[in-house]
Amino acid sequence: MLCDNDALADRWFRRITKWSGSPRARLICFPHAGGTASYFRGWARLVPPDIEVLAVRYPGREDRLTDPFAESMEELADEMSSAVQSVSDRPVAFFGHSMGASVAYEVAARLHAKRAPFHGPAPVALFLSGRAGPGHEHVRDLGGADDRELMDEVIGMGGTEAHAFSDPELRDLVLPVIRADFRLVERYGRTSPGDRLLSTPVFTYYGDHDAHLDVPAIKAWSAVTSGPFATRSFDGGHFYLARHAEELVGDVVGRLRPLLGRPAR
Repeated sequence: MLCDNDALADRWFRRITKWSGSPRARLICFPHAGGTASYFRGWARLVPPDIEVLAVRYPGREDRLTDPFAESMEELADEMSSAVQSVSDRPVAFFGHSMGASVAYEVAARLHAKRAPFHGPAPVALFLSGRAGPGHEHVRDLGGADDRELMDEVIGMGGTEAHAFSDPELRDLVLPVIRADFRLVERYGRTSPGDRLLSTPVFTYYGDHDAHLDVPAIKAWSAVTSGPFATRSFDGGHFYLARHAEELVGDVVGRLRPLLGRPAR
């Protein structure tokens, strides 16, 4: 990472891969609503040594427990755009799941526009998972739901946070995070590419038993780019990636490599 930006990078990113040396590219992973950087720790053994995986540390959880939650998608994406610039000495690609897909898109749109203060290079690829594209979002009022309704929603989706609900102390830590993220997504509402059309290749993934997604919804992401677009389904629900991590990461790496050109000699 760039020495002058270590503090910013350390605040916003957890380094998932442990290899030394200089990476050929960085894959930045954006977690789902209620999710944490540690969700991607299993990816360390699945990527080749020349690709560094960084997972985003959203405020209000894990290492940033005392930091206030982001109040809006705009606030979060603006801060994330600055953080991405701190690790852009190598090509970067974004992977985002669920809420993370929207955050990844918003950051990519800011960097692609290259308007002040967003001067960093745009990502070479955008991998969006488990999130409906423009005009197909299913916006629900869960930010104001009671605790039982929130827990039922996470359990129904198969979220990994559900294991904490049986422990009162863990539950008290996890539920405010989930509620804050759901509220952020609901305030964000529907994605509207408008004049922010990307040229970045966009690849989308989804579970074929996800109750809130269908083929038209996931393919609607094609509207955000003038570049290549492809989609792939996996057997499973909203959190299909827990069961198919190896296959998913293999697909991501396989699509990313051709976009990086020949490695330097």
